[in-house]
Amino acid sequence: MSSTLFEAYKLGSVTLANKAVMAPMTRSRADAQHVPTPIMVEYYRQRAGAGLIITEGTAPSPNGAGYPRIPGIYNKEQVDAWKPVAKAVHDENGRIFMQLMHTGRVSHPLNMPEGTDVLAPSAIAAATTKMYTDQEGPKDLPTPKEMTKTDIEQAIEEFVQAAKNAVEAGFDGVEIHGANGYLIEQFINPDSNRRTDEYGATIEGRVKFALDVASQTANAIGPDRVGIRLSPGGAFNDINPFDGQDETFLFLAEKLGQLDLAYVHLVDHSAMGTPEVPRALKEGIRDAFGQTIIISGGYDRTKAEADLNERLGHLVAFGRPFISNPDLVERMKEGTDLSDPDFDTFYTPGEKGYTDYPKLENSSVG
Repeated sequence: MSSTLFEAYKLGSVTLANKAVMAPMTRSRADAQHVPTPIMVEYYRQRAGAGLIITEGTAPSPNGAGYPRIPGIYNKEQVDAWKPVAKAVHDENGRIFMQLMHTGRVSHPLNMPEGTDVLAPSAIAAATTKMYTDQEGPKDLPTPKEMTKTDIEQAIEEFVQAAKNAVEAGFDGVEIHGANGYLIEQFINPDSNRRTDEYGATIEGRVKFALDVASQTANAIGPDRVGIRLSPGGAFNDINPFDGQDETFLFLAEKLGQLDLAYVHLVDHSAMGTPEVPRALKEGIRDAFGQTIIISGGYDRTKAEADLNERLGHLVAFGRPFISNPDLVERMKEGTDLSDPDFDTFYTPGEKGYTDYPKLENSSVG
């Protein structure tokens, strides 16, 4: 009997060759103006054996480009530079979604275009987080500007336009980044959202921004082209577990399900030392959402097949193994040993530690 991991899967309007997803991973290979570079075409082409590739976090606006050398999707130069990436993956019979990541308060002006603002739901800095800058190395994060209603409306429209731009560039869809302490999760978490208007104060208020972004993006490009990533209990970028957390994410999952989105990407970072997401909560989110669930976090083939067979999720995302194994799916299928990644080159410019990892001698991956 064949493994469920290697079976095809219908996701929205596209069919995936297998159930292995390449997780979104920041690699910092765009240029200083946040424009994708030619080596990114080869990087994604090499990994097109994944059933679905989800790109690295991509800024939907200049205000959302808080890290050095992350790509954007908010101007024509960026859109044009992304087009060969989507084409390369499709030429290898792969599928690719772009992750839209607005960093919010997890930003530094040295990494952002001129005339931008570091924005957040409330004027509360991520005090324990440092931001790397190419110019001056690690820096403390500034206190963000509290977003006005106009700022919020503009940010929602920026997500919508970014999704349209991704489709124009040839992508199969987008994943809204609602995890890891970035802007959307800053709204969800009461430690970073002290607002008393309709975008704060209650569970319904704190999840409203996420739902507005998701619904308006779905209306613009079709719900079958839109997924969202969530990390309940994640402890990144000064975001920590909070009272009422389970209730919040179950409510959000139910409302997202009513939008008929393509998927929820549920990430558990416990393999990296953060609190584990309880299985009961994962199952609750799965049932409340009622559509495709991508499970993610420290998976290997054995664990992936077990959780697929137990119906915890429908697809499984793999992160770091895809960095050093461009033909990861083939290696897992053959039971071949995996190459180890070079941690020193995760975020450095250039091809080293990016497109130079070896593939199997008989691999069909280019």
